[in-house]
Amino acid sequence: MGRAGTIARRTFLVGSVAIAGGVAFGTWLYRREGANPLLADLPEGASALTPYVRIDAEGVTLITPRADVGQGATSIQAYLLAEELDVDPLTVRTDPGPASGAYWNGKVAAEGFPLAAWDDGIAARTGRAASDVVGKLAGLHLTGGSTTVPDAYDRLRAAGASARETLKAAAALRLGVDAARLSTADGAVIGPDGPIPYAELAAEAAALEPVSAVPRDPTEWRWLGRDHRRTDIVAKSTGTARYGTDMNLPDMLHATVVANPTLGGGVAAIDSAEAEAMRGVVAIHRITDGVAVVADNTWRAMRAADAVTVDWGTPTAPATTDAHWAAHAAALTEGTRDSRFADDGDVAAATGDAFTAEYGAPYLHHAPMEPANATIRYTPERTDIWTGTQVPTFARAAVAEITGQDAEAVHLHNLPSGGSFGHRLEMLWVRQTAEIARHHPGRPVRMTWSREEDMSHPFLRPMAVARGAGTTGGGEVRSLDLAIAAQSVAESQVARLGFPPVGPDLAIVAAAWDAPYALPDRRVTGHRVPATVPVSSWRSVGASHNGFFTETLMDELIHQAGADPVAERLRLIHHAPSRAVLETVADMASWDGPTPAPGRGRGVAFTFSFGVPCAQIVDVDETDASLRITDLWIAAEVGRILDPVNLEAQLSGGALFGMGHAMHAAITFDGGIPRERNFDGYASLRMAQTPRVHVRALETTGAIRGAGEPGLPPAAPALGNAIFAATGQRLRRMPFAETVRFA
Repeated sequence: MGRAGTIARRTFLVGSVAIAGGVAFGTWLYRREGANPLLADLPEGASALTPYVRIDAEGVTLITPRADVGQGATSIQAYLLAEELDVDPLTVRTDPGPASGAYWNGKVAAEGFPLAAWDDGIAARTGRAASDVVGKLAGLHLTGGSTTVPDAYDRLRAAGASARETLKAAAALRLGVDAARLSTADGAVIGPDGPIPYAELAAEAAALEPVSAVPRDPTEWRWLGRDHRRTDIVAKSTGTARYGTDMNLPDMLHATVVANPTLGGGVAAIDSAEAEAMRGVVAIHRITDGVAVVADNTWRAMRAADAVTVDWGTPTAPATTDAHWAAHAAALTEGTRDSRFADDGDVAAATGDAFTAEYGAPYLHHAPMEPANATIRYTPERTDIWTGTQVPTFARAAVAEITGQDAEAVHLHNLPSGGSFGHRLEMLWVRQTAEIARHHPGRPVRMTWSREEDMSHPFLRPMAVARGAGTTGGGEVRSLDLAIAAQSVAESQVARLGFPPVGPDLAIVAAAWDAPYALPDRRVTGHRVPATVPVSSWRSVGASHNGFFTETLMDELIHQAGADPVAERLRLIHHAPSRAVLETVADMASWDGPTPAPGRGRGVAFTFSFGVPCAQIVDVDETDASLRITDLWIAAEVGRILDPVNLEAQLSGGALFGMGHAMHAAITFDGGIPRERNFDGYASLRMAQTPRVHVRALETTGAIRGAGEPGLPPAAPALGNAIFAATGQRLRRMPFAETVRFA
């Protein structure tokens, strides 16, 4: 281990690390001293562990640290590495690696800075660069904000290129030839006498200084930029993919929990006598804000949990949904102002005699298909966690706090998640499992929330309300004033991750303040609603409701002006790529106005979120009894396209996700308890309601952007605007099904 220790102390910029018996390659964007994150837990017989590529006697393993929650993160990370390393991404192994600050996310912090993505000025560029420094120094090993591809693009390609060239250098020394005469293909260096597998060169490469290498030009790509198969598609298609709910370890116990459904009321008393006598029950434990039942299988644990009687404490949140709406409306006052990042001209004078309207968006649950779960095996010397999480270092730290161990004694094994939409940024269930596992040292405990527990203990997409105003004249929109009130996701979620309170929360006004509309008088104000229930990041975060507020208000003003919804938006948009997106979607849909035919309505919306301009057009047919959505057109500018098939899936999936929630979904309260406790009460888009979807992605800017979230924000306003065009009824609060009927 002397050599490993020497290498762990080495300072490097972009390069590779050689470990005894094998070779490892990783990319670092700033000079610092730091150990390879895998050195502390080398398994018996391993010859190499490195940040992104491990090569040993078994072959090549690609380290893909961004969590896979169904969006294809593992696959695209593998392709980025494999493209440079010349290995087949469908045949090599992948491993998410350990929880480590070495896998910091350098892009996600930028989402918290008031930097418009269309702004390419010096200040904006400096701020974005600073976000990478923040991510690295804070060790932000997390997945979110559609940052997996933007953050990994340069880093993983450089790691693969460095690995490839160092292996060629090792082969050149063995063969006594110039490395320039060698090439690589299919996991081997190709020499004059044939291929030498990478595994055979690992030990020799370990003795070399890392070789700096420039990643290949995209014109040389073999896989990236072309339709290709995701690395997980076979396992997911055959039912062999393994999730947290599939964990099965020797001598395993099974648990579930029942916690206070009033979201913060605590526990007054517990009567577990009936449950303790039930078959298979091993133990019942008091945990923070609830009770845990441990049994010999999950079904028996859940049945026994139903038999536990709990006297819950008094709820701290408003008791009814109406009370929540009232609290949000009351927050639209100057005294609650959180931010005003957009304030152009003299809005107060311009909107003195203006059109006004109020809008609302309800609380929403992430509601992923896989219920929250974790498996933990605790011993005084070492704790292992198996779960799907987007915040692995934070989950590890939370468990270490509960077990009283150093973080180095806690080992997290990140698993694929059966959906997330932001849910796996939370970790309450991991904390609960750790509390339970401490009572059963040496035995793995798999804790699974019931569907009802998952639904009634959400970390919600915030409720939000908005008050809009604006003026028109001469057939044009002249001014716009939008005030938005919501709880702070940053305040709620960041506190749960252990950070101190933050300043203004950009999420409250995201996709509203930075919408690229050039109006001489324009103002967007964010108001922070006092904390009531725990809120969290939901797919596209604040843009999910602000797209609806902004684009519905804009549509109302355009209608008042008597202008065409597409033409007037094009007149106002000052950002060329955004104009191109709107022109493209209008061309795709053969736009000829909001009412293309009798009995049909057509709506358009444009949003700019996560650096991606996205425009959508929706067609709606009106019948005597209901509305039917027939077609959805989507255009987006994502910069360079790496996986065309998955990009289309992400854009269309985001739009349909947003559309379905706008139509049907809301979390409501009665007595401080969420009413919706399963999918029967929390409806979304059904197959029969799904429109034909048409997608076109542009790549004119050369930027690298993520696509998991930007397809969502335009969907609700495009649908609402289409319904207005069809029926003359303007929908200003979601879900729409409270007002209209869908086929």
